[in-house]
Amino acid sequence: MKKSNQLFSKFYLTIILLFFYLPIIYVVLFSFNDSKSLSNFTGFSLEWYHKMFNDRTIMEAIYYTVIIAVLATIISTVVGTITAIGLSKSNKLLKESINQINNLPMLNPDIVTAIGFMLFFTSLRIKTGFLTMLLAHIAFCIPYVILSIMPRLRQIDNNLAEAALDLGCTPMQALFKVIIPQIKPGIISGALVAFTMSFDDFVISLFTTGPGINNISIYVYANVKRINPTINALSTILVAVITVVLIIINVVPIIKERKRKENEKFV
Repeated sequence: MKKSNQLFSKFYLTIILLFFYLPIIYVVLFSFNDSKSLSNFTGFSLEWYHKMFNDRTIMEAIYYTVIIAVLATIISTVVGTITAIGLSKSNKLLKESINQINNLPMLNPDIVTAIGFMLFFTSLRIKTGFLTMLLAHIAFCIPYVILSIMPRLRQIDNNLAEAALDLGCTPMQALFKVIIPQIKPGIISGALVAFTMSFDDFVISLFTTGPGINNISIYVYANVKRINPTINALSTILVAVITVVLIIINVVPIIKERKRKENEKFV
């Protein structure tokens, strides 16, 4: 009975993994196809990568996607970290109220948030474009940063910061030398979530952008009904970049931990 359950579990896991990863493998494979066919692999070629890098529209979409994602990540991480630390020192009523408000953007459908941003910018007569898209991305990334950091703050001993102040640290020194190192994993995970949400966003970007300002998601949507293998090449590069980043994030801490243990042995 146990063996049959184990076999079923392995089979079920295999099906789930294939469901998630086969489309990605398919896209990567056909990004090297030497023809426009999306069903028949006729030979290996880098033609679509060459065309992609020579397509000004795609390069502009990549530029706007990356610059907005990076800026939104940096600003939302700083604001979210400060807000989370401030909430951890606030009274229970204020903390619960802000947490409920913080959850609203995550619970709302993207289309509702997008329309809200569009109406907000329109009512203020702000011309939509790069700035409005950036502000919208910052606004919807902050709640995810706060949500990632708050659990780490709950694990910190509240007496640590007070002890640092008693030992002569200024409030800023206590913040950067005591509190932030303790919540660093939460900050990193929050920044990664913010970058992913901004990089991948389509609906909110579509409603807050202006003429000539398109990110990758909007570009792909505009070309999804056409046979355009350069999208496969673009998707493959994105997959490769994300894979490298994930490997670095997961491997570097392991290497540091091993070095720390080795140093402790010699001490």
